[in-house]
Amino acid sequence: MKYEEFFAQELNVLKQDGRYRVFADLERRVGQFPSATRHDGGKTHDVTVWCSNDYLGMGQHPKVLAAMHEVLDSCGAGAGGTRNISGTNHQHVLLERELADLHGKEAALLFTSGYVSNWAALGTLASRLPDCVVLSDASNHASMIEGIRHSRAECQIFKHNDPEDLDRKLAAIAPGRSKLVAFESVYSMDGDIAPIKEICDVADKHGAMTYIDEVHAVGLYGPRGGGVAEREGLMDRITVIEGTLAKAYGVLGGYIAGSANMCDFVRSFSSGFIFTTALPPSVAAGAAASVRHLKESQAERIAQQERVAKVRRRLEAIGIPMIDNPSHIIPVMVGNPHKCKMISDWLLDNHGIYVQPINYPTVPKGTERLRLTPSPFHSDGDIDRLVNALSEIWSQCLLARKPMAA
Repeated sequence: MKYEEFFAQELNVLKQDGRYRVFADLERRVGQFPSATRHDGGKTHDVTVWCSNDYLGMGQHPKVLAAMHEVLDSCGAGAGGTRNISGTNHQHVLLERELADLHGKEAALLFTSGYVSNWAALGTLASRLPDCVVLSDASNHASMIEGIRHSRAECQIFKHNDPEDLDRKLAAIAPGRSKLVAFESVYSMDGDIAPIKEICDVADKHGAMTYIDEVHAVGLYGPRGGGVAEREGLMDRITVIEGTLAKAYGVLGGYIAGSANMCDFVRSFSSGFIFTTALPPSVAAGAAASVRHLKESQAERIAQQERVAKVRRRLEAIGIPMIDNPSHIIPVMVGNPHKCKMISDWLLDNHGIYVQPINYPTVPKGTERLRLTPSPFHSDGDIDRLVNALSEIWSQCLLARKPMAA
């Protein structure tokens, strides 16, 4: 086997298909979000980031930074190892209390990332529940899919956001089997939102557990940032709520929240928890400060929603095709991988606008897109530059525009 030739051939296939990922070398600047410095060939350029998942700019909030500095100075850099070996740092305890309170649950369990929390929690629950069947939404995130695969439990896929299809599939499963319904609240690529109540109704009807991924919703929705389930008054109906601290909360980490026994069960049986070094205490402290702030402050959410609405109106006015959805995510549809990558490069090189192309396998072929995530800190000038640049490149590429509304 000629290993290097194999690696090169596989990479060439990605490049020919327009699916090869190039990571922009960016340096965030404290106090200047969403501005950043781009490093390119020994030169630097100012750019405006339009695709960050730090949705509210909390990664640079003074309360978050102050909490991290304080604990870094008092506790040092790392956690010292796994919580099993090195002990649970008190900052982890405090953060888990904040997260349990956020979701109105008895307990929460902290992981190193949202990906790991999905992989570990779903993998543990589905593998150890007796004769378990997982009902997984067709559009679930890769981390959920990998966790379910890792469990080796039977998995049935129900149509995206379709409670009727879920009902049919659950009805065909023997009543005595364990059943786990796994879905998301906000789907990150299309920006659509799950019918949580209807899914819970179906799950309750068939005695199934519910597992909701709220990573693109926590901090952003609900009176205290508890997510879409909080906004709709449904958190008490969800068995497991999973979230992240790396998006709207602007730091790092993932978690699950639920009953004390369920969290303890995952803590006790999940290799992805037991054998992983814990988050640094300073990171946990920063995340806790962010969660506390967004429990009380509506300002960031209100400002973000206003910016999202303004960008949508401006793009609609010039006929740029977008997926219509009720969330904060604006998918600008290109429909061609090569053009999608070319547009992204052109925006960055000519206008200092950074928005990463989203191609297959993240989205289906033919639905390639630019995924815009306006923040509270994008100015009117930023929006003007984005809209004008997109209009220019749309014309250059001879891409179709939507007809203007009558």
